[in-house]
Amino acid sequence: MFADDTSIVISNTNPEDFKNTINTVMTEIMDWFQSNLLTLNFNKTTFLQFLTKQNKASKIQITVSNSINTNITSTKFLGLTIDNSLSWNDHIALLTSKLNKASYAIRAVKPYMSSDVLRTIYFSYVHSVISYGIIFWGNSHLSTNIFKIQKRIIRTLTNTGRHDTCRPLFKQLQILPLPSQYIFSLLLFVNKNRDLFLSNSEINKINTKYNQNLHLPSTNLTLVQRGVLYSGSKIYHFLPLSIKAHSNNAKCFKVALKRYLIEHVFFYSLDEYFQM
Repeated sequence: MFADDTSIVISNTNPEDFKNTINTVMTEIMDWFQSNLLTLNFNKTTFLQFLTKQNKASKIQITVSNSINTNITSTKFLGLTIDNSLSWNDHIALLTSKLNKASYAIRAVKPYMSSDVLRTIYFSYVHSVISYGIIFWGNSHLSTNIFKIQKRIIRTLTNTGRHDTCRPLFKQLQILPLPSQYIFSLLLFVNKNRDLFLSNSEINKINTKYNQNLHLPSTNLTLVQRGVLYSGSKIYHFLPLSIKAHSNNAKCFKVALKRYLIEHVFFYSLDEYFQM
């Protein structure tokens, strides 16, 4: 629940129970609104049914009001466009549009700005867009589209050709490439929210050298493996012990992690990070 956004998550393996629960919950919501002299804005109320390739959408008829749209495939929530398959296609399409506009604007003002001012503009109009919610969509296969735009902007900032490698340019500007920014943001989230993650020692009471690693949730779903809990646990597992040693101090952890990413000339993919 937020000041102007409230979400209700309902899950059930039985389709009929799923439908009944939805209508029961909606009735309870309406009763609560009426008791508190409030009115639900149906024009801003949507129903999004999350699906995997294995399960089909259930035909839902919410009996409280026909004003609720039950056929949507995506919705905007707290600045993120969430689709019913959590593919992040719609969100990345929106980011692509925003970043292309930012790229054009930077190219237009470049002749009149110093390199320091251009870098500041980058962080205001590009980094802020890329970093927001990246722990959710940054592991999507479509995130490579955003990375390509970022590299194009980096070349504009440094006045280099379209075929020049960007690795030294990222280091020169002290800007993290998209995959490295994803690793950085996700590990900060993991370290700040360790209560959301289980360690191997909590699962396995036998003392081994892997006990302090985070436990990987058991799943075969690629959708889950790309999610925050699974990816966060796996990426933290490959983090050097020298950085994990700072996990109790958020500031030191952040500084050590940033230094590690910069020293290795950044990572262009998760595979590069895992191999390191």
